Order: sequence, then structure tokens, then C-alpha cells
Amino acid sequence: MAEPGAGRPVTVSDVQQLVRRKDEIEAQIKACYELLEGQKGVGMHEPLVDAEGFPRSDIDLYQVRTARHNIICLQNDHKAVMKQVEEALHKLHAREKEKHAKDEAEALAEAMSQKQSLPQAFAKVNSVSPGSPASVSGLQVDDEIVEFGSVNANNFQNLQNIATVVQHSEGRPLSVTVIRGGRRVHVGLTPKRWAGKGLLG
Repeated sequence: MAEPGAGRPVTVSDVQQLVRRKDEIEAQIKACYELLEGQKGVGMHEPLVDAEGFPRSDIDLYQVRTARHNIICLQNDHKAVMKQVEEALHKLHAREKEKHAKDEAEALAEAMSQKQSLPQAFAKVNSVSPGSPASVSGLQVDDEIVEFGSVNANNFQNLQNIATVVQHSEGRPLSVTVIRGGRRVHVGLTPKRWAGKGLLG
């Protein structure tokens, strides 16, 4: 029998097929041994001639010879199939390991490229008052601000820059970009008067 999957990657079903073949061979070997057992218990090595050197008349010599021959052939087949099973499993495991390593490397590369492509943050949100415009917009504590309207890391000098943008944008939505959990998140923030202090909270 040709090894399944020659020239293509070994699959789990290839291994299952080989294992089924192995089971079939084992069943055939067992049947041959049972046949020998049925012939006065002659095994693989008992003599087939009597004390005078004549063929034994108490057993079916043809059946015994055929069974013995079949057992030898089947045992060779069994050895070959076991070798194929072992090789197939080895290939399967090697491929799984390779795939796992590749997946990990890809995930790492993706994480690295995401890190590299994240813009520079210039401020961090340390508190958000409940019910405030900032809270309503979805801004969260620990968000790192990378863009606040026209302010970004390149032109930011101090918090006064943000205050200026807020005053000029009262009642108008501002585009705010933050980094949250390693990802870039856009927040639409509209500075306006509310029950608390300032226009943002």
C-alpha cells in the first residue's frame, strides 16, 4: 500500500487510515493463529512430520502451511504499517509545532507593528467626572491622548493648549484620538457647560 499523503502534508485522517489498516492486519494475524490453534495447537514452529518423517495425518497440512505463511507476510506488513504510523504521527506533530511557532511569530510581529504604528501620546486622562461631557463621550481614565482637536504630540507645549482648543470649540464636536489597551480609539467630544466645573469634566 502506498503511503497516504505522498507529496502532500500528512493529515489526521491519513493517520486514522493507517491505524485502521494496522487493526485489520492484527485481526488477520489473530485469525491465522486461531486456525493454527484449531489444528491440534500447532504453532509457528511445531514439526509437520511424525516420528517416522511422514507428513502428519492428524492435521490439515495445507491449512497450517498457508496460515504460517500468511502470518509471516502479515507480520511484515504490520511492521511496515507501524513504521508509517510512527512517521505520519511524527510529521503531524512536527507540523503542529511549526504552525504553533509560526502563529506565535505572526502574533508577535503584529503586536510589534501595532506598537510601532501607534502615535505618540502627549497626555493621560487621570480622572473623568460622572455625567460630564468627557464621560458622555466615552473618555476613560488611563486613556492616553494622541490627538485633541488640532493639538498633537508635535505641537503640544502644555495643558493650556488643550484649554484653548476647548474654549474655542464650546458646543462643537472635537475629534479626540486616544490609545486604550494598546489600540487607537477615536472619541467624539463636545465641550459644553454642565453641572460641574469646566467644559469637559
